[in-house]
Amino acid sequence: MSSQVGTLLNGRYRLDAQIGAGGMSTVYRAFDTVLERQVAIKLMHREIASDSDQLERFRREARAVAQLNHPYIVGVIDAGEDDGTPYIVFEYVEGETLKDRIRRFGRLPVGEAVAYAIEIARALGVAHDHQIVHRDVKPQNVLIDEEGAAKVTDFGIARSLREEGLTADGRVLGTTDYVSPEQALGQDVGPQSDLYSLGVVLFEMLTGDVPFHGENQVAVAMKHVREELPDVQLRRPEASSALASVVDRATAKDLDRRYGSDRELIADLEDVLAIETARSGQATGEATTVLRTLPSRARRRLPLRMRHPVRLVVALLLVGAAVAVALILAADRAERGAQGTRNIPTPQNTDLIPISLGQSNAKDYDPLGDNKSEHPREAKLVVDGETSTQWTTETYEGNTLGTKAGVGIYVVADPTVAARQMQVVSPTKGWSGAVYVAEAGPPPTSIEGWTRVGDIKSAKPSTRLKLDTAGNRFRYYLVWINKLPPEADKVEISEIRLWR
Repeated sequence: MSSQVGTLLNGRYRLDAQIGAGGMSTVYRAFDTVLERQVAIKLMHREIASDSDQLERFRREARAVAQLNHPYIVGVIDAGEDDGTPYIVFEYVEGETLKDRIRRFGRLPVGEAVAYAIEIARALGVAHDHQIVHRDVKPQNVLIDEEGAAKVTDFGIARSLREEGLTADGRVLGTTDYVSPEQALGQDVGPQSDLYSLGVVLFEMLTGDVPFHGENQVAVAMKHVREELPDVQLRRPEASSALASVVDRATAKDLDRRYGSDRELIADLEDVLAIETARSGQATGEATTVLRTLPSRARRRLPLRMRHPVRLVVALLLVGAAVAVALILAADRAERGAQGTRNIPTPQNTDLIPISLGQSNAKDYDPLGDNKSEHPREAKLVVDGETSTQWTTETYEGNTLGTKAGVGIYVVADPTVAARQMQVVSPTKGWSGAVYVAEAGPPPTSIEGWTRVGDIKSAKPSTRLKLDTAGNRFRYYLVWINKLPPEADKVEISEIRLWR
C-alpha cells in the first residue's frame, strides 16, 4: 500500500507521518484540525477493505476498545470511513514500545519489570471484565508514554467472548514468541491465554530475551506447547523465588495450574513488587509510581522507612526553612510561595484510582476575552506533576475580572471518564469558582454549554472536592474562576488532578 501521508480524512484528520504498518492496516501520526491536537490513526489497507471478514474484524476492534476506559489502555477517540476506507482514531501516545525499551536496555530493573506487568495486567483485567480477549499480548503492543506508564494497544485480533464465527477453526492468531499453548493448537482461547502471554512478556523483561527460538514460527509455537520455560532465576539470579513462582504459574501449560483470573495474578504481582523493593531497598522508574497504588495488604511488606519516607520529613523541614526566609525577604508573598510547593498527599480512600492526564491535555478557557486566550502556553503546567510551576490568569485591576463573568482552564480526560474527585493545587488562596464538565466533541464555546458538578467557595493551597457526575463519563473538566481573592490581581494554579 502506498503511503497516504498528507491526506486529509473526511476534511478533519491530516495524516502527518507513518509510524507503523501491519497486514491489515497502517498507523499514522495525524493532526485533528477540529480540536487541534495530535492523534494516531489506523487506516485499513484499501486492497483488503473489500474482504467482509477482515472489514468486520477491523470494525470489531473499534467497537471493542471503545468500551474500554482505563489509564493503561490506548483509548479510541473516533472511527469512520473515507472514500470507502475505514479508519480508527486513537489517542496519540508520545514515547516508545516496551519492545523498543527492552532492545535499548536489555534486561529491565526487576522492580520496573514487575511494575509494567502490573499495569498491563490491570489493563487486561478491564478488557476481560468486558468479555474481550486481546489475543496478541506482546511488548510491541505496549506503549510507554512520556510519563513512563504502560498503555496496551492494538486490539486488532481481539475477540469478544460474546461473538463467534470470525476466526476459522485451527487458525493461529498472534505472535508465536508469546502465544499460549491452546492458541498455538488452534483451540478456543479465553482470558487465561492473555495471562500466559503476559507471563512470557514478564520473562522477556527480566531476561532480555524471549524464552524460545526456532527455525520458524511453527517451531517456536510447538515449543510453547511442549516445553517448559527456562528457569527465570538461572537467567536472572537476583529475581526472588516469589517472582519466579509468578512467572511459572502465569505460563503453566495446564489451565488448571495457570492463574484463573487477572485479580489473582495482579495480587501476586503487587506482593512481589513490595518484596522486590524491600529486598533492594529502593525503587526506580515506573516502580516508584506503581508502589503508590499498591493496596495496604501489599504495602505492609515494605520497610517502615519506605512506607513513611524520611525524605518526606526532610522535604517538609526544607519547606519550613524556605517559608522563614521568604517571610523575612517578602512577607506579602511568603504564605503563597510556601503553600505552592507543599507536598500534596494522595487520597487515602483506596477505592479511588488516579486518572492519567497527558502533558498536553490542558487548555486555557477565556470565552469572554478579546483574544479568547489566557496564557495558553502555560496551560500544560497544570498537568506536569510539578507544584512549583503554574498557569496564571491575566493581571486584572481592582481585584475583579473586569467585565468578564469568569475565566478558566480545563483538562482533557481522553477519551472520556466518570471522575469522582478533583484536586486543585493553587498558591493563590481565597478565590472562588466552580467545576464544570462537558462530553466528547469540541469543548463548548460558552460557559452555558457546560454542566456544573462542583463549587469552589474559597480556594485553599490544596482544594479537594467531590464531583457530582452521577457516574456519567465526560471528556472535559473545567476549573472556572469567577471571583479573585481580596487584594489580588490574578490567580495561579499549579496542578489539576482527577480520580475516578
